Amino acid sequence: QGGESETFAKRAIESLVKKLKEKKDELDSLITAITTNGAHPSKCVTIQRTLDGRLQVAGRKGFPHVIYARLWRWPDLHKNELKHVKYCQYAFDLKCDSVCVNPYHYERVVSPGIGNMLVKDEYVHDYEGQPSLSSAEGHSIQTIQHPPSNRASTEPYSTPAMLAPTEASTTSTTNFPNIPVASTINCIYSLAPEYWCSIAYFEMDVQVGETFKVPSSCPIVTVDGYVDPSGGDRFCLGQLSNVHRTEAIERARLHIGKGVQLECKGEGDVWVRCLSDHAVFVQSYYLDREAGRAPGDAVHKIYPSAYIKVGFMFLDENCLSAAAGIGVDDLRRLCILRMSFVKGWGPDYPRQSIKETPCWIEIHLHRALQLLDEVLHTM
Repeated sequence: QGGESETFAKRAIESLVKKLKEKKDELDSLITAITTNGAHPSKCVTIQRTLDGRLQVAGRKGFPHVIYARLWRWPDLHKNELKHVKYCQYAFDLKCDSVCVNPYHYERVVSPGIGNMLVKDEYVHDYEGQPSLSSAEGHSIQTIQHPPSNRASTEPYSTPAMLAPTEASTTSTTNFPNIPVASTINCIYSLAPEYWCSIAYFEMDVQVGETFKVPSSCPIVTVDGYVDPSGGDRFCLGQLSNVHRTEAIERARLHIGKGVQLECKGEGDVWVRCLSDHAVFVQSYYLDREAGRAPGDAVHKIYPSAYIKVGFMFLDENCLSAAAGIGVDDLRRLCILRMSFVKGWGPDYPRQSIKETPCWIEIHLHRALQLLDEVLHTM
């Protein structure tokens, strides 16, 4: 078949994983791109550009984007046959300090004699780049900022064994070697209740509409400001009516827009992606702990396009021991997320409580609550 030798492929993968170990979001993007054959939009996967632009692996030098495109897509690729897709922000040809090596951010160009012909054997997506964050935003003590970033995730991350080729892998090394997909969602859901979370919508201190339950078969759910009533993996707040709604609430609701996406992934981690043009404000005991704050002590401002872990389905020992002695209600809050659209609250804002914000949601993580209940029964 040609292509890379197994030793070279293994060293190339190990080299890349080592470079990405502080960039968990980019490593996740790489895994998603490769395991879905580029069927979903993925972010840039970046490494530092070297002085001559080439990467040395196992004693051989080559252009990094070409090495990984050969490894995972075209084993017979020549170095001048790649063209980056329009949404790639760190493509090799853009001469940035970082180079994108996501093989699905490039397309293959072959020369049939006259002109160039683009070989497009995968999906191509419009994927807008991340907006830059205005430096005019002051960093406050109480409100912790979470801007969108291609940089390192704040979450510590160890090199995953799943990326190493196994001894049982075949002699063909043009495919990603024998990876269990990053998320073991099927395993998680076999243990899970019928619904992995439920979402209640509030205006000020009044719940509006019925609680929306997300089936365990839908690991991703969108909460937006539009009007589709069909449910499933989408909770549309625009269709909900409230006879007590004020003009201020109505104005705030207009800015919910594309809202947020909630995702249960990996070993039960819960992530939020802000799709709205406006920031969302989150109360999360997990984020408090990561920031070194006391539970409930901070409000987290998540900017448009940011993608961040906000909770988890499984209460680990650290979590439970840290919560020891704080009472059942506080333990329960570990399993609950609150999120305000558009308007913040706390010492930095006129509103002291989320119940004073015009439109917000409360998310109950069912599996975490279920496990907490089991723990409480044993105490």
